[in-house]
Amino acid sequence: MTYQPEHFLVWGELPVTDLDRSIAFYKAVTQGEVTRDESGPNPMAVFQPKDMKTGIALSMYPGKPAVRGTGSTLHLSAQGALEDTMQRVRDAGGEVVSEPIPLPAGRFFYALDLDGNSVGFFETK
Repeated sequence: MTYQPEHFLVWGELPVTDLDRSIAFYKAVTQGEVTRDESGPNPMAVFQPKDMKTGIALSMYPGKPAVRGTGSTLHLSAQGALEDTMQRVRDAGGEVVSEPIPLPAGRFFYALDLDGNSVGFFETK
């Protein structure tokens, strides 16, 4: 029997140079909940999924990001129209690096966060 998990991504970690600044950036852009967690050996910030039992977990931690635009790309959902999310990225100090890209499932765009991490933002309405 072949193992087929519900989600192949179990956990994602995003290195950032300033945790509080990055929390503010991602809250502003995604319109989602990001909470600081000091319970482990290092501080981190956790993106809160709607359902903690089946949601995919993502956290940020104080670390050294990859060279600007060269690391892995994480794709995050962002509330509202894609053009509004693009403007929130700019307003929060990030950089939009692509036009909207249509897919059968919806639209997304690529951006760089405050540390140059590559991020895709997917439109959710």
